[in-house]
Amino acid sequence: MREILVLIDELLRGRYSKPQEKLEEPLDVLIRTILSQNTTDRNSHRAFANLKRKFPLWEAVLNGSEKEIEAEIRCGGLSWIKARRIKEVLGRIKKDSGALSLDFLGKISLKEARDYLLSLPGVGDKTASCVLLFSFAQPVFPVDTHIHRIINKLGLWANRLTPKRIEEIVEACLPRERFLSLHLNLIRLGREICKSRNPLCPHCPLKEMCKYYALRFPGESR
Repeated sequence: MREILVLIDELLRGRYSKPQEKLEEPLDVLIRTILSQNTTDRNSHRAFANLKRKFPLWEAVLNGSEKEIEAEIRCGGLSWIKARRIKEVLGRIKKDSGALSLDFLGKISLKEARDYLLSLPGVGDKTASCVLLFSFAQPVFPVDTHIHRIINKLGLWANRLTPKRIEEIVEACLPRERFLSLHLNLIRLGREICKSRNPLCPHCPLKEMCKYYALRFPGESR
């Protein structure tokens, strides 16, 4: 399993290069990932940019009304739900830590940090893992819709895997220094080539190991 995952990472690095590790502000990652739920990458990025332009500081978001927040993030979909969640999350963090900061997560164990994030309203496995990977360089592997789709199309394991199971397999088998590059490059592959509709299979760097490609183009692989 380890060898296959390392090979996938190497092939994707060969196509897209190795991403540079740069730690991001944890609250930015948390709110950006909440906004990414149930929408497209483009719309969630616009929603986050709108929110930060209107409220440069998270304290201002916490003190703002849900309607003001909703107006800025409407392009990301489900704005009324996300506006409420954002205020709830920020309020909870300030109550628990005394400040609008998640820096304390870097001073506790990985399990404690993950458990805390999962206790926040609207935060699931992917969101918690994004914060831990991008802000604290922890050995976690967030699985979004692109990664879920690609792994199951590759057919490397007998059964279709849930996002949680993919996360567990990668975290158990892949060297931790490869988590970031595999995560980011699989997402790029999903956006550019392995799309949910009309995937560009002949251009995929993983086609030689892909069962979906073998079925779609019999006789052309391997």
